[in-house]
Amino acid sequence: MKPARIVVICIAAVSAIGLALVVRAMGSSSHQPVAPAAAAPVETRPMTRVLVANADLTPGKRLTEADLQWKEWPVDEVDPSFITDGSNTAPPKDAKPTDAAAKADAAVQRVARAASDLAGPGVKSDYIGSVVRERILAGEPILPRKIVRAGDSGYMAAYLEPGMRAMAIGVTVESAAGGFILPGDRVDVVMTRELDTPSAEGGTSKKAYASDVVMQNIKVLAIDQTTRAGPDAQSVVGATATLEVRPQDAELLAKAKSEGELSLSLRSYADTGGPSGSVGRRAADVSAPRSVRIYRGGAPEVVVTP
Repeated sequence: MKPARIVVICIAAVSAIGLALVVRAMGSSSHQPVAPAAAAPVETRPMTRVLVANADLTPGKRLTEADLQWKEWPVDEVDPSFITDGSNTAPPKDAKPTDAAAKADAAVQRVARAASDLAGPGVKSDYIGSVVRERILAGEPILPRKIVRAGDSGYMAAYLEPGMRAMAIGVTVESAAGGFILPGDRVDVVMTRELDTPSAEGGTSKKAYASDVVMQNIKVLAIDQTTRAGPDAQSVVGATATLEVRPQDAELLAKAKSEGELSLSLRSYADTGGPSGSVGRRAADVSAPRSVRIYRGGAPEVVVTP
């Protein structure tokens, strides 16, 4: 509700109460002063705002602003583990339901709160990007033990998809697309290995190289310890890249690391919908080069196939 509408409603309520008192006085047949009736005690419980889930949240869910909302909550029922905005909307203890000052003060508080909401999410922004550790139902308060914030211990384990593994590989600016690979991007893993080409006499000739895509469409979890790039960050330079892979692919990736140099090839956002995982021949199949001896005119020639 807009702040201006709230102020209009408050003014209308005060005017209606005043009009009712005037009509009652005019309808009295006696000129004797009427003793004011004792006001019934009204419960005035202090209220605050608690951060709650806007929908059912499952483990592994990464929180967005739409997943969180503020909810009015009695102060005496707030658990110390609840996340509050620190507000207190309790009216004065001596205030009556018809006290114009109390109502005006309440209206001012509501207007200030609405202005604060329009200005920004407040402390809610501190929890955006956190990962749900335990199931949270809609309307349930957000408890710190049920979420993992970026930078906290256990964040990576909570951020991983069920059944997936995190594995780090060494990268450089050249092997990580110039540093333009950010956490959350999708990449292909390319292995480049060196081949020793045997000569016809059984010795070793000049070296050759072969490259293979061993993993495709792999999600980048982090660059070094950066799990979420800043809003204006266009590149992240680091020495390691943590990738999200299946258990069987983790074994192949570990073997590929020992057999050659790995590079990351950045995929377009339009190409992230395809299959993910190992491709082509497995690492065990490409560990050793295969050579074929061909005789041409009686002279042997060795051809190496990657």
